[in-house]
Amino acid sequence: MKYFYKNLSIWLIIGLIGIVLINVFKKPPDDIIHVNYTDFLKRIDQGVIPDIKMEGNVITWTNSNGESFKTVSPDNPTTVAPLLKSGVNIEVREPKKPHWFLQTFLSWVPFLLIIFLWFFFTQQGGEKGGGGKAMAFGKSRARLIDGQESKIKFKDVAGVDEAKDELVEIVDFLKDPSRFSEAGARIPKGVLLYGEPGTGKTLLAKAIAGEAGVPFFSISGSNFVEMYVGIGASRVRDLFKEGKKKAPCIIFIDEIDAVGRHRSAGGGGGNDEREQTLNQLLVEMDGFEGNEGVIIIAATNRQDILDPALLRPGRFDRQVMVPLPDVGGREQILKVHAQKIQVHSDVNWKIIAKGTPGFSGAELANMVNEAALMVARKGDGGKVTMDIIEKAKDKVMMGAERRSLIITDKEKKITACHEAGHALTAWMLPGADPVHKVTIIPRGKALGLTMQLPEEDKLSHSKSYLFNNLCILLGGRIAEELAFGDVTTGAGNDIDRVSDLARKMVCEWGMSEEIGTITFKSASPAPGYPGPLISEATAKEIDGAVKSLINSAYETTKKILSGNRKILDAMTQALLDHETIITEDIKKIVKENS
Repeated sequence: MKYFYKNLSIWLIIGLIGIVLINVFKKPPDDIIHVNYTDFLKRIDQGVIPDIKMEGNVITWTNSNGESFKTVSPDNPTTVAPLLKSGVNIEVREPKKPHWFLQTFLSWVPFLLIIFLWFFFTQQGGEKGGGGKAMAFGKSRARLIDGQESKIKFKDVAGVDEAKDELVEIVDFLKDPSRFSEAGARIPKGVLLYGEPGTGKTLLAKAIAGEAGVPFFSISGSNFVEMYVGIGASRVRDLFKEGKKKAPCIIFIDEIDAVGRHRSAGGGGGNDEREQTLNQLLVEMDGFEGNEGVIIIAATNRQDILDPALLRPGRFDRQVMVPLPDVGGREQILKVHAQKIQVHSDVNWKIIAKGTPGFSGAELANMVNEAALMVARKGDGGKVTMDIIEKAKDKVMMGAERRSLIITDKEKKITACHEAGHALTAWMLPGADPVHKVTIIPRGKALGLTMQLPEEDKLSHSKSYLFNNLCILLGGRIAEELAFGDVTTGAGNDIDRVSDLARKMVCEWGMSEEIGTITFKSASPAPGYPGPLISEATAKEIDGAVKSLINSAYETTKKILSGNRKILDAMTQALLDHETIITEDIKKIVKENS
């Protein structure tokens, strides 16, 4: 109803302004003939005008034919004298004046119009939570969500059970604060959710609001900082002021690292505004004034760069890690997203979960959505099958197929040999992840791919496992060398990954006998430190250890592929014939050519 009256008032004002403008600019009747004053006097002298009407300095008359004429006389007191002398009958009328109300209204129209436009746009911004207020730069831009209307619950969040358990207390407090106060307990003032992108931090915050049924203020950390000095601090004050009015409530700050970065030691510079905003946030979270019933939840991918004052107890009392889901968590997440699509009975989510190590919740949701899109493209109303899910997984992990790419027979043969080298090395090395699929169909930037799937999630890796990975990465390059007596640039990415992994084994994980268990994370000078962190002699030893490790892996791989040349050639031919082979195909090839 309020929108009806609002729209009605707008149209009434527009109509009134239109009427006024029509009255102001309306044209006189077109049947009046305008005559200049000299011609008028000549006609008076000729006696063809018997009588006239005067209204101010406007003179009108009508001839014998009924035609109307009009002229304007000079603003002079002697104007009437020649008219009287000629014996013309003069009828004088008082000039018409607009009504006093209309005259007053016309004089106020511009001012009233400006006020109306200002009021209209500020009200429009107010209904959207302050985001569009024309003049309110210092107002909070947080979006208010009614907790009773929030449809996201804890059941919609899967794969992060430990994080959910940490947040149940927050929900219980918001539902029944007295239970905690009677026990003398103090609920955490702030909860920091941190973890890798896509793990569900924002979704968890929404679920808390949905479960507790309280108002939920949502804002991004970047919305606080503007080019105008003092705006960020003002917005922080306004946000907490609005939060206190709606208490109990939740204030959620997404990507808090945009405003909560570690403060610099020096003053001045471009960071002053951000630091003022952070200082105000620190005061509001734990200053002289309390925030009873207001709980702050923040999310970030970069906990390591946040200011220590922000992380201390009394501000963010509880820090909850939201990790990448394990195999069981991935299965739960897939089942949650599968509720929204039509799934065939042959889909085994447990197998899919095992085949997606390292996937975040967002990537799993994207994979399920890609599968649904593939079904929709067919337009046959079918269901998502296991085969479609596998294709969607390959697309998410490796990129879309590039079947239109024209590849020469020689390049295709080199690619097949290269991928066969990777696959055979992985197959022969004990402890390496099983080979799941090998393909020479171009995807993304790669001309071919070898996919391995770990049998279980690994939280740490042994030296032998990492050494096997070095061998597998070098397998493609060595297979090309054995089969063609030459090498190509196709192994560029493999060599880059080998160099990076070997250097980490030597410098970070202490897996080199020559260097020992010492960490060298960086050879660059530290801030404020005059020289490099390691000496030139040590850097030379590190380079030698890295090279020795890679050479050892190279010789091991070359020995494996040289001793199984028949299997390598057979696997290469199978890829050329079928483009893609899977575990069962490799087993058959190895068995027939051993």
